[in-house]
Amino acid sequence: MAGGGDELKLLGLWASLFVLRVKLALSFKGLSYEYIEEDLYNKSQRLLGYNPVHKKVPVLIHNGKPVCESQIIVQYIDEAFGATLLPADPYERAMARFWAAYIDDKLMASWMKSIRGKTEEEKAAFKELSEAGKKPFFGGDAVGYLDVTLGAVAGWVPATEALYGMRLFDAARSPLLEGAATQRTEARKGSSSQPP
Repeated sequence: MAGGGDELKLLGLWASLFVLRVKLALSFKGLSYEYIEEDLYNKSQRLLGYNPVHKKVPVLIHNGKPVCESQIIVQYIDEAFGATLLPADPYERAMARFWAAYIDDKLMASWMKSIRGKTEEEKAAFKELSEAGKKPFFGGDAVGYLDVTLGAVAGWVPATEALYGMRLFDAARSPLLEGAATQRTEARKGSSSQPP
């Protein structure tokens, strides 16, 4: 499946941003895998067996061994199949992990509040993330770890804007982040890991 005798399976849910994040990492790495859709209202014994702690998706199964939690899965994929998503430089790698944790802990946890940039912390984070967009990708000149983290969100930006009638990223408040979101959406068009 993945090459070299590796077997990869992904337990997921089509609408999950966290599953999409793993699909993006697998796609950027050029890895094939078997996708198994899960019903979270009627959890399978397979899901409960592979993720008995959280009982949720995504779960990557590599040669029969489960790896849970999307950020951990993305890092595992990067380490197991040739590191290219995380920067080689230790400081840059730490900064990528910091921002990925920030995205999960702050932006994703309070999506609507954060995207409007109500608090000073959120405004400062938007500014710094926007300034990170001075390079073609957040990881530098090639798709990297932060692009995978934000890429899962980028696919839902147009839908969220249509549903709630507001721009999530705008040129006046965060011009580089707006450009980066557009760039990531364009980069994903070549990927088969897009939300419907």
